[in-house]
Amino acid sequence: MKLPKIDGLGVLRRVRADERTRRLSVVILTSSKEETDVNSSYNLGANSFVRKPVDFDQFIDAVRHLSLYWLVTNEPPPRRETGRNS
Repeated sequence: MKLPKIDGLGVLRRVRADERTRRLSVVILTSSKEETDVNSSYNLGANSFVRKPVDFDQFIDAVRHLSLYWLVTNEPPPRRETGRNS
């Protein structure tokens, strides 16, 4: 959430505003415990909000589980064909 020039919610706004990136899966991975951050993230189109553990080993385990879900289990939307007349 707290980035140097633009915060995480600002990045999410830009991702969702751009036609090329609008449908990308977005996972908010943060140490924030603020309920407003959770609500704002989902309201702006985040697909998931995950609080990262402070302990390094637990963090690695959480990232491993996240990657398995998003890369193996999750069914992404079909790719849109561009430049073709159907």
